[in-house]
Amino acid sequence: MRLTTIMAWLVVLAGFWFGLGYLLNGDGAAAGFGIADPAGYYVVKGVRDLAYGLTALILLVMGHRRALAWVVLADSIIPIGDAIAVMTHGGTVGYALMVHGTAAVLVLLTAGLLFRETAPVRAVPVPSR
Repeated sequence: MRLTTIMAWLVVLAGFWFGLGYLLNGDGAAAGFGIADPAGYYVVKGVRDLAYGLTALILLVMGHRRALAWVVLADSIIPIGDAIAVMTHGGTVGYALMVHGTAAVLVLLTAGLLFRETAPVRAVPVPSR
């Protein structure tokens, strides 16, 4: 296996490790992160949202529509998770669904539309005689 493939898998596994750590043991993960002031998490949230946007932008600009569809579908978990977080941490169900539920539907719709796109038909050269 190539070194770059191994490194890419490590990036994927780190994302799962840290993400699940926060979901399954939030206090322990927060302590391990090193930010004592809760306001510091706004920076964390902002950086993560920017990274998602940049990932989608890169795939869009490079014309990798199928990969973009998969990334958008995978990232639909963000507004779904946000809605659950709002509903389970003092927010109202109505607000969670109005803001984050609507975002989830739009993200899923976008993924679906991207998956439905067909590749452009390329002219096949006719062999000469």
